[in-house]
Parts: sequence; C-alpha cells; structure tokens
Amino acid sequence: MERIRERVIQIYGNLVSLLQKCIFCILSVGPIPNHIAFIMDGNRRFTKKCKLMEGAGHKIGFSALMSMLKYCYEFGVRYVTVYAFSIENFKRSPEEVQSLMDLMLEKIEEILKEQSIVNRYGVRVIFSGNLKLLSEPVRLAAERAMLATAKNSKAVLSICVAYTSTNEIMHAVQESCEEKWDEITLLNSSGAGYGLISLGGYEQDEMDHLIKLTDIEKHMYMAAAPDPDIIIRTSGETRLSNFLLWQSANCYLYSPSVLWPEIGFRQFLWAILNFQQIHFYLDKQRKQS
Repeated sequence: MERIRERVIQIYGNLVSLLQKCIFCILSVGPIPNHIAFIMDGNRRFTKKCKLMEGAGHKIGFSALMSMLKYCYEFGVRYVTVYAFSIENFKRSPEEVQSLMDLMLEKIEEILKEQSIVNRYGVRVIFSGNLKLLSEPVRLAAERAMLATAKNSKAVLSICVAYTSTNEIMHAVQESCEEKWDEITLLNSSGAGYGLISLGGYEQDEMDHLIKLTDIEKHMYMAAAPDPDIIIRTSGETRLSNFLLWQSANCYLYSPSVLWPEIGFRQFLWAILNFQQIHFYLDKQRKQS
C-alpha cells in the first residue's frame, strides 16, 4: 500500500511539472522579465497564524523561496533578487537576530552543496549589502558561497542582507567621492590637474560634473544586476520598505495577499501575466527616463 501511495505521488508530481512546463512555453511567447525581486514579508505572521514554534515560519519561507527560484529559472528569468535581512532587522531582540543569523548560516551552507538549486541551474550567488555588519561566521560563509559560484554564468541570485536602499545610496555616493578625490589628487601630483584641489580652482560647471550618475551607479551594492522588471511583495503590502528605491522607478509592483510561506505557482503566474499586460507601457517609460 505504501509503495502504491509513493507511486501515485510521483505520478502526480510529474503531471504537475509537465503542466507547469506547458504553461511556461505558452507564456514565453510574450515578454519574459529579465529581473524579478522578492520582498519576503510575513514569515513571523505565518508562525503566529499557524501557532508554530518561533522561527518555523522562516524555515518554511526558505522552502517557498526555493520554489520561486525554480519557477524563475525554468521560465528563463536571468536575475533574481531577494530581500533577506534589512539593516533595520538588527533592531529586533538579540535572540531573534541570532536565530536568523544561525538560519542564514545553515542555508548558505546548503547553497554550497553539489545538488543545491544554484548548482543545478548554474546560478552565481551575490550577497549585496553592508556585509561588515554581519556576524563573522555568516560573512565568511557568504564570501565562500560567492567564491564557489563565481564561475556560474546561466543566472544570478542577489541576496540582500544587512541592506537598505538609503545605506546603498550613501555608500555609493561616498565611494564615488573618494574615487574622484583620488583621481584629482593623482592628476595634481603629476602636474596634469591644473590645481583642481586648490581653493577656487574649479569652474562651477566643472564642479557640477565631477561626479556623474554612472559613477554612483557602478558603486551601488546592486551594480551587478539590471533594474528589476517586477518586485513581488507578499502579505498585501504595497510598501518597498527601503528596498531597491534607486532601481525601481519603472518596474511593476505585485502585492499578493498571501504570506511569504504561502506563496506558490499561482501567485508567480499572476505576476507574470500582469507584467506582460503592462510591459509595453513600462518599457516606454524606461526609455523616456
């Protein structure tokens, strides 16, 4: 009886997988998003809703993330970004922060396994954010994961940890200023800078254009990925919560009412369909900006 049950489950799984592939084939006739970003909201509320042990919602949420990654990569989405841990999350209780750090360390180690989803789909993993704020074990594990997947080239997974957009922008501006200052210092030391550092040595127009938009963008934490086409935030919330503010001017924000651990293929499918309906408008806005 048990063997029959396992066989039925296997057949059902194969039929579901075949149906999903058929749906993806039909959807691929339309525009395919190049970059989808996820705000994984609702793990703690799911824990309370289902009366589970503390931290269980985040573990179930990780399984939901693996399913979303599978859908994205099988559909042909090249870039996926997830908002895993905000700088603001460090304000939670020390016990909860430590629990999340432990879970993060455990899941990073899973990424390094040969049969993990990143190796199956040839995904390069990038951890984006102020990584100096992470505990040393987590930071070192993140560096190992980035090194281990550096040669993967089929897709990119950006994991935003110790991240906020305001911190990202501040970091990029600071790095741009320091880089430009070093360039000017070098020019002056070689005699080719015409006294740019000296007080009053600038023309106002020259000062205005010393740092360009491209200078700032190349120093953003998210410089390795294009701007997102879709941002999916669960729990019905329509706020970005300090996530990809610089990059999200012309993307579609989809906010299903389900909590993150409850997200599934239906929500993913609906996000793609909605995106395809408004793609022409978004593309036009992007070209005009």
